[in-house]
Amino acid sequence: MKEKKPNQALILVMLCLLAGTLDALAAMLISYKVSPGIIFRFIASGWFGKAAFTGGNSMVLWGLFFHYIIASCWGIAWFLLYPTAIKIFRNKYVTGVIYGLVTWIIMNQVVLRLSNIPHSNKPVNLVNLAEGIAALIFCIGIPAALIANRYYSKVRR
Repeated sequence: MKEKKPNQALILVMLCLLAGTLDALAAMLISYKVSPGIIFRFIASGWFGKAAFTGGNSMVLWGLFFHYIIASCWGIAWFLLYPTAIKIFRNKYVTGVIYGLVTWIIMNQVVLRLSNIPHSNKPVNLVNLAEGIAALIFCIGIPAALIANRYYSKVRR
């Protein structure tokens, strides 16, 4: 009996939901002293600037929307790049770690700097740095690599 070919679109939707949810949970755990509303207003401020902090619940929803869009873009990109990445890194877990590191670097050194979020002049806190990198490794990088590995293994059969 032939095995059914996996539905790539459905797998991508599930990956986007998983990555967005895991990363949102990680943000809330890391920032447990701050309400989720403030976290998502902060994300919304990337687009709306300071107005995100004075807006109502719609800003929380915008932040949640932007959060899922960003996580989805990373998840889809890493999923699609997986066949090339696995040839370079040779291990799905190493690939996931690299994905998380690259995601952190691009988000923090490019995307956030170009956004309207309030910027801080505080020195870098190594604990916060490690938490942010670990969150992206375990919430986006590794899930994307594992899901892609499973999908592409089945497609090759």
